[in-house]
Amino acid sequence: MSDAATPRVLYIDDDAGLRALAARSLKRRGYEVTLAERGEEGVALAAAEPFDLIAVDHYMPGMDGLETLKRLRALPATPPIVYVTGSEEGRIAIAALKAGAADYVVKTVGADFFDLLASAFGQVLARSALERDKAAAEDQLRASNARLEALLREVNHRVANSLQLVSAMVRLQSAALDDAGARHALEDTQRRIAAIAQVHRRLYTTNDVEQVDMREYLGALVEELGETWSSPAAPRTLSLAAEPIRLTTDRAVSLGVIVTELVSNACKYAYPVDGGEVRIALMRDGDGHFILAVEDDGVGMVPDAPARGTGLGTKLIRAMAQSLQTIVEYDTAGRGVRATLRAALK
Repeated sequence: MSDAATPRVLYIDDDAGLRALAARSLKRRGYEVTLAERGEEGVALAAAEPFDLIAVDHYMPGMDGLETLKRLRALPATPPIVYVTGSEEGRIAIAALKAGAADYVVKTVGADFFDLLASAFGQVLARSALERDKAAAEDQLRASNARLEALLREVNHRVANSLQLVSAMVRLQSAALDDAGARHALEDTQRRIAAIAQVHRRLYTTNDVEQVDMREYLGALVEELGETWSSPAAPRTLSLAAEPIRLTTDRAVSLGVIVTELVSNACKYAYPVDGGEVRIALMRDGDGHFILAVEDDGVGMVPDAPARGTGLGTKLIRAMAQSLQTIVEYDTAGRGVRATLRAALK
């Protein structure tokens, strides 16, 4: 608004007497009024000067009110427009509202008309102020969200880099050990760290800083695991079939650790000598759940048998599954082992 105490109004009407009355009446009510006799003149004034409000009469020679309204609406930063119609012209008022008028007033003879006009001006200016405040608040919220997203992306970047550094340290320590058992334990730890780092890497390299695309994440994770476990002497083929499911950071980390442990177990124990295939699948189950399956065609496992190795992997699987409020179930009836879990998306 040009002046909080004195709103500027452009009044467009070909009736000279009504223009004069409008100027005096509106001035008494606290408005600064500029008058225009024709639609063309009004459009030119609106293009040249700032106004807080414009009133347009319908019946004018040459360019009528609707055409004037159309031309005014085409100007940049057009203020709200109040349309003035005759008493029996509801269809014209509706047409004006559809064309972008903020309100309309029925023209009558006497002071009541100016009371109605001033009342409409007040309501329109109040709505306009609310809309401006709302737009400003939304702009501030968008700017704040953008800053928060940038900060969170930077945090994820730093976390991923830090985890990458820790992983490199573990790899160096592993290479320096002569004890095969200790070396293998550190290698398992390195894979677990990599699974978590991969989540944070996904978060800072995509537009969404709060959710992880599990198809992309598992694709990269499975590729890394394949490079780790496959060798010319014992080639392991890892295949992934995943739907584009998005999970929050903590749920993605839990699922990534579970996949890492299940795939590593399959590569170590299902195919201890020769190579083989490990299949990973992730699919929706209804609207609010998903199913993860990891299966192999290896030597199988004895039900309820004690964990092989240190048992840390089994404990991690159980803990990560509990964080997803579910359990991992093992099917050993067929060839190999099929491990599955069903969990909520949120």
